[in-house]
Amino acid sequence: MSGPGPGPVRVVAWVHGRVQGVGFRWWTRSRALELGLTGHATNKPDGRVHVVAEGPEDGCRALVGLLRGGDTPGRVDLVVDSWEPARGGLDGFGER
Repeated sequence: MSGPGPGPVRVVAWVHGRVQGVGFRWWTRSRALELGLTGHATNKPDGRVHVVAEGPEDGCRALVGLLRGGDTPGRVDLVVDSWEPARGGLDGFGER
């Protein structure tokens, strides 16, 4: 087995493409809440969306899969993700 083991994890994903002004953060929030995750999706000045999500590893992996899946609003060219143990302190899933 690989990965951090049981317990919650945090994934940080940088989403590149045409992902601002197209409902992408709202869509990401909806998917994350369906998966029982907490965190936020934030527009960045360079056009990327920064996604931070915490929860069960399978839920976080599912969210990253959805971000890469082709059914998102706009156009996703690249998702760069990193993984770490959950830190906590997140409440709900916000759009920033």
